[in-house]
Amino acid sequence: MRLTTYCWIAVALGVACAAISWLGVAGWIAVMVVAASIAAHVAGNALGTRLREGADRQLERVPRPLQVPLPPHLPAHLQQRTGVGQVVPVSVGIGAVCGGVAGSYGLLVFAAASPAGAVLGGVSSAVIGGLGGFLGASFVEIVRTSVREAIAAERRG
Repeated sequence: MRLTTYCWIAVALGVACAAISWLGVAGWIAVMVVAASIAAHVAGNALGTRLREGADRQLERVPRPLQVPLPPHLPAHLQQRTGVGQVVPVSVGIGAVCGGVAGSYGLLVFAAASPAGAVLGGVSSAVIGGLGGFLGASFVEIVRTSVREAIAAERRG
């Protein structure tokens, strides 16, 4: 490397050390996350522009994939719109209750929060617990339906 490159590296390290002492470690990490986000955004735009410019515009030269239609008498259950059933609301409720209790208890015992703060934190934890319960139950429901359809299709064919 050239001497000017080493000088720029030394300047960058000096600015980084000064920023750490001025902003603190958390502030410096926040600055780095923002800088990394901006760099990723710029790199993504540059890559997308380059790919768009280099793309083949003559679509008739692109071979079309062979599409095999499903038999009409075998509609997939996952392609239909159905209700969520009883498992999802129950698991959302259980997740919300567990999250709220755990959040309130943790704030009261470990953080020595006021009762109002514990209630507010408990409500926030309940929302997160409910979302976790919803995600878990939805995942289990989709996997269960997929496995059931695969077994039924294998028995038929």
